[in-house]
Amino acid sequence: MKSLFREISKCAVCAEHLPHGPHPVVQLSAHAGILIIGQAPGRRVHESGIPWQDQSGDNLRSWLGVDEKSFYDPEIFALMPMGFCFPGTGKSGDLPPRPECAPLWHPRLLAAMKSVRLTLLIGQYAQAHYLGGRAGDNLTATVRRFRDFLPQYLPLPHPSPRNRIWLKKNPWFEKELLPALQNIISAELQGRT
Repeated sequence: MKSLFREISKCAVCAEHLPHGPHPVVQLSAHAGILIIGQAPGRRVHESGIPWQDQSGDNLRSWLGVDEKSFYDPEIFALMPMGFCFPGTGKSGDLPPRPECAPLWHPRLLAAMKSVRLTLLIGQYAQAHYLGGRAGDNLTATVRRFRDFLPQYLPLPHPSPRNRIWLKKNPWFEKELLPALQNIISAELQGRT
C-alpha cells in the first residue's frame, strides 16, 4: 500500500487538464473497514491536501455520526474519490472528476484493501461507476433504494451545502437513511474496539 500511495502522489496523467495542477488527495489503509468514494477534491481540499476538509466534509461527518478523529483514522475510513485531483471550477460549481483516475487506480487500490466491508458511494459519478445498470434513473431513485445495495454499497447524495434543496424535498433521507447509516457505522466502530 505504501508504494502504491507513493505512485499516486506522483501521478500526473491528466496534468494538462488540471488548471491548478496535480495534487492527488486520498486517505488509504489496507485495514480500513469503510471506504468512501466521493467525486473529486474541491479547491479548499486541493489547497490543504486533507480530504473532506470543508463544509461538505462537516456535513458528511454529521451524517455518519463520527468525529474528525475517527473520520481521519485511515484504519477505519479509506477516502478515495473518483478523481484524485481538483478538476477546476465550471459555470455551476466544480467540474466533474477527471475520467482517468478511477480506471487507472481504483482496481489496484481495491485489491489492496481487503478489509472493506462497506463502500459509501457519494454522488452520481461513484454510483454510476460501481452500480452500473443497478442504479436508478437518477440519484434520488438510487439513494432511495439504498437497502437494495447493502451490505456492500450504500449510495448517498453529495453532502455539499448546495444540496439543501434536495434534502428538503426528500425528508425520507434524514428519517430513514441517516439512522440506518449511523447504525451501520456505529456497529463498525464498536467492532474495532
